[in-house]
Amino acid sequence: AVHLVESGGGSVQAGGSLRLSCVASGGVSSPCMAWFRQALGKERQGVAAIGYEDIIGYADSVKGRFTISRDNAGNTLYLQMNNLKPEDTAMYYCAARNFGCGMTDHDYDYWGQGTQVTVSS
Repeated sequence: AVHLVESGGGSVQAGGSLRLSCVASGGVSSPCMAWFRQALGKERQGVAAIGYEDIIGYADSVKGRFTISRDNAGNTLYLQMNNLKPEDTAMYYCAARNFGCGMTDHDYDYWGQGTQVTVSS
């Protein structure tokens, strides 16, 4: 089974930046990886998804501010987050799936434990 480990979360002020990383191990490179987030009391939300070469999409709330990427081997996923806002505060999760690609969480086969992002105003 694929094992995912996120890092890079932290506390920043509004307007700041963070770069999240997710290292995948234990299996072949997944054709699709994504970032999700869940704020306290809210449902999990798809943030961005990427295939081997193509970015599948971004949530409207992060377009123009966040950038998803993955390394050439496909085993490390990144999320560059710029101009962070208090509403970006959430636990951020890395996920991978074996078939297809999209931003619906129930289609994903593997999940990391999450990394907390807190943005203060």
